[in-house]
Amino acid sequence: MSHIKPRRSPRNRGERIYNGMPARELGSEGWHKPWSGGNGGNCLEAMKLADGRVAVRQSTDPDGPALIYTSAEITAFIEGAKAGEADFLLS
Repeated sequence: MSHIKPRRSPRNRGERIYNGMPARELGSEGWHKPWSGGNGGNCLEAMKLADGRVAVRQSTDPDGPALIYTSAEITAFIEGAKAGEADFLLS
């Protein structure tokens, strides 16, 4: 019987995590859909990284690029969206 070790993700090995990297390199565990509307489940998935940054990927393309945001950037986006600053995207 072969003992194959699962491929470890860069967030476990301390490898460089960068904006636009293939999301699959971050592993498959830990991704969440923070919200889902009436779009059949097609939405964004987010993962909190060990260093506090947040990775975001498109749920329909889990192997595509991951966008990496700092905690401050995510906070500014969420607070701005709550305040209506992104409402122009809906019209």
